[in-house]
Amino acid sequence: MAAREEENLQKQIDEIEALSSIYGDEWCVIDEAARIFCIRISDPASLSKCSLCLQVILPTEYPAEAPPIYQLNAPWLRREDRLEITNSLEEIYVQCLGESILYQWVEKIREILLEKSCFVDSDSNIKKTTEEVDVNYEDELFAGYQPTPDLSSPPALIFNFTADEELPPISHNEPITDRRSTFQAHLAPVVSTKQVKMVLNKLYENKKIASATHNIYAYRIHCEDKQTFLQDCEDDGETAAGGRLLHLLQILDARNVMVVVSRWYGGILLGPDRFKHINNCARNILVEHHYVNSGEETLKQLGKKKRVKKDSKKQNDH
Repeated sequence: MAAREEENLQKQIDEIEALSSIYGDEWCVIDEAARIFCIRISDPASLSKCSLCLQVILPTEYPAEAPPIYQLNAPWLRREDRLEITNSLEEIYVQCLGESILYQWVEKIREILLEKSCFVDSDSNIKKTTEEVDVNYEDELFAGYQPTPDLSSPPALIFNFTADEELPPISHNEPITDRRSTFQAHLAPVVSTKQVKMVLNKLYENKKIASATHNIYAYRIHCEDKQTFLQDCEDDGETAAGGRLLHLLQILDARNVMVVVSRWYGGILLGPDRFKHINNCARNILVEHHYVNSGEETLKQLGKKKRVKKDSKKQNDH
């Protein structure tokens, strides 16, 4: 296999792992050998009549030299809306030549469908949807996780600081376990590499975290003056885990944040599942602390916009 093809394949693997972590059951592997995948795009209330399936085939030239081959499966989709989606996907590809673009494609399709009011039919539907999401979204995030282990001394990582201290607040989410291995994510807002080092130093003061088999981390800092990103990652002995974690931050466009995932090895090899757990832990804590725009937030925002438009129209009619 040529070097370029190997590089493309590794990028595809990283992207697929990240998408699987982000979309969960909505992401489906149809034929891994043939690089065929499918993502179901729907509203948070799971109205089947408004769901769309994006099927993609990843050629060996993607992402360096060619776009994914795709098909939109949605019998209810109008011709003009289908054309708008197609044009938007092509525009994203042109703007992001050589980059992984599936996440941008999925979210652009979702945005178009929401704007077309496929998912928001009336004010009553908006109310019902947002109420249902408030109740069920947390369960959806943690679906499939086994009960968390009883850690005798879970890290207390939320601190209070005086005004002259630069150490940012550090948060952690609930640990998850699989075959006696335990994973836990920690998050801190950071705007400099100095803060990154301070966060790491503070975490390692906790004996439980310091004793972890691996402490994988990645950070991404937006430099507004140069419109660039300062970013880096660390495997800490878990080969390629740091790069995958950074790739997740890039796909989600998470900014000015650092995520550390601790793993306590339980003596049983997990294979590729370990990367799934690392990404899931990271994704969950990013959502919890609002570094990711979740589906229901987008729905609520569009619902408010729609109500404002209706109110404005009524005033104009009068």
